[in-house]
Amino acid sequence: MYKKVIQKLIEQSPLSIDTEIQLTGKPPTMANSEFLTNKEQGDWAESVVYNSINEFSKEYFAIKYGRSESIAAGDKGFAKFYQEYKNELNAIGKKPDILIYKTSDFPDKNVDINNNENIEKAIAALEVRSSSFLVNKYDAFMTQRQQTAIDRCKAIRQEIISGDLAKFLENKKKPIYDHILDATDETFKELKFRLPSSWLSTSEGTKLTKLLKELRENIKILKKRDYLSITPKMEDIPLVNRWIQQYNVKHFYLQVFFDKGYIISFQNILELVADDTNQGDYFSIEKDSKNQEKTTIKINIKVGKEIISKIEMPEHKSEQKELDRGRLLFYVTFKGGKGYLDKEVFMKDIINA
Repeated sequence: MYKKVIQKLIEQSPLSIDTEIQLTGKPPTMANSEFLTNKEQGDWAESVVYNSINEFSKEYFAIKYGRSESIAAGDKGFAKFYQEYKNELNAIGKKPDILIYKTSDFPDKNVDINNNENIEKAIAALEVRSSSFLVNKYDAFMTQRQQTAIDRCKAIRQEIISGDLAKFLENKKKPIYDHILDATDETFKELKFRLPSSWLSTSEGTKLTKLLKELRENIKILKKRDYLSITPKMEDIPLVNRWIQQYNVKHFYLQVFFDKGYIISFQNILELVADDTNQGDYFSIEKDSKNQEKTTIKINIKVGKEIISKIEMPEHKSEQKELDRGRLLFYVTFKGGKGYLDKEVFMKDIINA
């Protein structure tokens, strides 16, 4: 049974997931412009996924399921809303944004989401995340940045080993010399070395130190994460599991960019992070500065599947929100932006997964 597989992965996970966690704490007192823009973008991404499924599939349909209230911190009634939401998370876990059903099970597409039996008939649940990037442009930029750094590493190595500096380095620090000599395009980023300050007493040492500093700066570039990611938050993992244990519905994360969408199953996420040899190339765990410094698992989108192959750029405009104290918040709203579902990936990686 699906929920038992997930529970076992949770129990064996190196992430030390507290499945019994109960959320406490006071509600935030004030929203800000960034929060409102992010919420609008998240709502837009959810609509792209919802519409793309319903427009391109007759055998299956999507319904919006997760909370979608427009209320925000600072609004009247927010404290009550926040407490009710926290109680819901503590009871049944985090509701996914979208549920997918067979049309044959609900010919009129009328699903009572307050009926547990109806929820359990869903064949898939989607947690939709959004990112403010264009995948193709990001990939082109990162490929060029990596290649520029590699080319500079190779040029520095050639300058060191082809002149008088080679003998100086070999005599002073043979391990560094050997590593630089043997480095390839793929292994430059693995180079580690310290620069003795005593080298600065000679002209050769000064020149070599300058080159090695530049080499180290380019190695730093090669070590930086160079992939866009699917972004489950660590704090959501036990809450997603709680919902799965309640309803036993296959769960997926779908990351929406402004030109494409990528999907990965919750099960694959747990399997991926269970193997620490995957860390670096396939995922990283970071404090997300754009998400209130929350710890986030950042999974290389290429581990997932491209399920929305094209998204038309939405219209966007500025809006304002007036708070009770008279403070004005300005934020961005999004409208339109049709997504084109890859039916083959939809069937293989969601329906028949």
